[in-house]
Amino acid sequence: MLSIGAFAQIGQVTHRMLRHWDAAGLLVPAHIDEFTGYRSYDPSQLERLHRIVALRQLGFGIAEIGDYLAAGVAADRLAALLRTRRDEVEREYRIAAERLADVERRLHVIESENTMSAIEIIEKPLPAIRLAAAIGSPKNGDMAGLVEGLFDRVQGAIGNVKGAFEVPIVQYDFVDGGMQVTAGFEWSGPAPDGLEIAELPAVAEAVCGVHLGPMAGIGASWQAVHVEIAARGMAPAGPCREFYVRAEPDHDQSEWVTELQQPVARAE
Repeated sequence: MLSIGAFAQIGQVTHRMLRHWDAAGLLVPAHIDEFTGYRSYDPSQLERLHRIVALRQLGFGIAEIGDYLAAGVAADRLAALLRTRRDEVEREYRIAAERLADVERRLHVIESENTMSAIEIIEKPLPAIRLAAAIGSPKNGDMAGLVEGLFDRVQGAIGNVKGAFEVPIVQYDFVDGGMQVTAGFEWSGPAPDGLEIAELPAVAEAVCGVHLGPMAGIGASWQAVHVEIAARGMAPAGPCREFYVRAEPDHDQSEWVTELQQPVARAE
C-alpha cells in the first residue's frame, strides 16, 4: 500500500486534490484507517490516477471524467487526445512568444526613439516578378507558422526544379477581412498543381532595409524602415515584401539575410 504522500508524489498532485477526488467518488482510497483517518492507496490505482490527471489537463470537468472512466477510456484514445492537446499548447506557446516579442519590440522602439537605427536603409525601384505561390491568411496571429506552411506547400508542388528556389519572396497585403500573405518563388512556367501564379508589379520607388539574423527580430527592422519612411517625408504605398537573400531552412537563422521592401509615395 502507498501512503497518501507517496501516492501524491508519484502522481505529481496535491493531498488536497486527492481528497477532493475522493469526496467526488472519482478516486477512492483503497484503505482508510478507522482510527487515524489516514488514507492509503493500492499501486494498481496509479493507472486511474494518471488518467484522471491527463483528462484534467485536457480541460474535462469532474463529472465528465467520471463518465469517461466509467466507459473505460482506452489508452490509445487518451494518448491521441493528449497529442492533440500537446499540439494546441505548442501552437499557443508559439503565438504567445511572438506576441511577447512584438511587445518587447514596441517597447524598445519607444525607449530608443532618439537613437539612430542600426539598419542600413536605401531607396530603389523594385522589378516586376512572377511567382509560383501559395496564398493564405494567419489564424490566431500565427504569422511565422503561416509563412513556413505556405513555403512548404510551394516547395512540395515545385519539387526539385533547378534554380526554382533562388528568389523566395513573401508579400504582405492588407485586404478586407485582414492580412493576405503570398509566399513563393520566381517562376516562368505555368502554375504547378495546387499553386497560383502571383504577378507582383514593378515599383518605381521603395524604401528597403536589410535584416540580419533570426526572424524573431525582424519586427524591429520593419519598424526601423517605417520610421525612416516617415522621416523622409514618404508614406507606404502598396503591399510590402520580404526577399530572402539567404534563408536556408537547415542553417542557423543567425546567418539569414532578408531584404525588407516597402513601396512608397512622396507625401504631398
